[in-house]
Amino acid sequence: MISSQRTRSLLTSAAAVLALMGAALLPGLAAAQSSGPLRIEITEGVIEPMPFAVPDFVVEGGQAGDLAAQISRVVASDLAGTGLFREIPQSAQIGRVTSFGAPVQFPDWKAVNAEALITGAVAVQGSQVNVKFRLFDVFAGQEMGTGLQFSGTTDGWRRMAHKVADEVYSRITGEGPYFDSRVVYVAETGPKDDRRKRLAIMDYDGANTQYLTDSTALVLAPRFSPTGDRVLYTSYETGVPRIYVLDVGNVQRRVLNTGDGDMSFSPRFGPDGRTVVYSLSQGGNTDIYRMDVNSGQPVRLTNAPSIETAPSFSPDGQNIVFESDRSGTQQLYIMSAQGGEPRRISFGDGRYGTPVWSPRGDMIAYTKQSKGRFHIGVMRTDGSSERLLTASFLDEGPSWSPNGRVIMFARETQGATGSSSLYSVDVTGRNLQRVQTPGGASDPAWSPLQR
Repeated sequence: MISSQRTRSLLTSAAAVLALMGAALLPGLAAAQSSGPLRIEITEGVIEPMPFAVPDFVVEGGQAGDLAAQISRVVASDLAGTGLFREIPQSAQIGRVTSFGAPVQFPDWKAVNAEALITGAVAVQGSQVNVKFRLFDVFAGQEMGTGLQFSGTTDGWRRMAHKVADEVYSRITGEGPYFDSRVVYVAETGPKDDRRKRLAIMDYDGANTQYLTDSTALVLAPRFSPTGDRVLYTSYETGVPRIYVLDVGNVQRRVLNTGDGDMSFSPRFGPDGRTVVYSLSQGGNTDIYRMDVNSGQPVRLTNAPSIETAPSFSPDGQNIVFESDRSGTQQLYIMSAQGGEPRRISFGDGRYGTPVWSPRGDMIAYTKQSKGRFHIGVMRTDGSSERLLTASFLDEGPSWSPNGRVIMFARETQGATGSSSLYSVDVTGRNLQRVQTPGGASDPAWSPLQR
C-alpha cells in the first residue's frame, strides 16, 4: 500500500474510470480505502492515463537478451491496452537501469514525468527462464510492494510477461488481474455465403493462436469450464446441432448425450464445473435443461410454449439468466438454478439476448437490438442501471474478462463482403479496441485466469 499523497492523487487518475459504474463495482478499491492510508477521491469523470516507464529488463544470465526485451514490451502493451496507463517511450527515457538491484535514480524518471516505473531482470538456463520485477512510485521515491519472480520454460515467456503486468495492474488499481488468460472463439474463413468455421484458442491479446477443430462442420458458441481445461460448444457435424465437450490439453472430445434426434445448443458450464445448462428443442418447442456431465442425467428447468435459450449461471450457481420471447418479444429473465417461475429484468425498447453473468456477480452483459442497430450492454441483476457500451451494424455475443472489468464481443461489418472481428470494451464503454486474429472471428469466450 502506498502512503504518499502524490501516489494517492496518481491512483485517482488510474482509478477514475473504475468508479464510473458506481462504488458497488469496486470491491478491491473499497477494501484499499478501509484497510490503509490510501484514499481515492473521484471528483470528475475525465480520465488521464497514468504515465509509466518500462525500460528493457536487464539480462542476468544465459542467452536472455531477446527475451528480456520482448517481455518488457508485452508488459508495456498489456498496461497501455487498458486505457488507464500511458507508456513513456523508451526513446524519451533518460534514466537507465543497468542492474536489477541498483538504486533507482528517481530524478531521471521524474524529469520525463513517469509516475510509475517497472524494472525487471531475465535469466535463461537451458529451456528454463526466470523473470523478476519491481514496481516503483517515482514521486514518492519508493517501491510499491515487494518484488516477485516467475519461472517457467522459454516457450511460456509471454505468460510470465502477462503475470508481471497483472501484478502491476492489481497493485495500482486494486482490481483483479486478467492478462494471464485465454480466449476460445470461432475462427472464420471464406466468403459470407460460404463461411467456414472452426474452433480456435489464443492468448487474451490475440497471440499464440491454435486451432482445436477443423472446418468440416459448422461450430458455434464455445464456452470455457471454470478451470479453463475444457470447452463446451455446438457442432452441426451430424446435421443437427449437438453439444460437445472438448479437452483443451489433448483436444479429445465427446458428445453430450442430450437425446437422439433432439437439437441441443447454447451450453454453459456451471461454476462447479460438473453441471451444464443448455437449450433443447423437441417437437418445435425449446426449453432449458440442466445436466450433470458425469451422470448424463437431464433436468428440465423451463416448460413453456415460448423459446427459452442462452442460459448463463450466476457465479454462486444459485440462479440462471436466459433469454425468452414468452412476453411476445425477446427479453431477459432470471430464475432459480433449480427451475421455477422466472422474473423479467429487461424492459427497455428493443430485443435482448445472449445474456452472461459477470464473474463479480453484480452485472449482466447482453446483446441488444434496437432501431436497426445492435449494441453490447450491461445492467445490474435487477435490470436497473442499463448502459449501452457499443453500437454498430451487428455487435453480439459478449464475454467477461476474469476480473469483470472488460467485455469481449464479435462485430460484423455490413454488406456481401462483410466480415466478423473480435473487439473489447471497458465496462464503462471506454477503450474500444479490436483484438487481432489471423482471420475472421466470432463467438469469443474468455477463460478464467490460467493456473
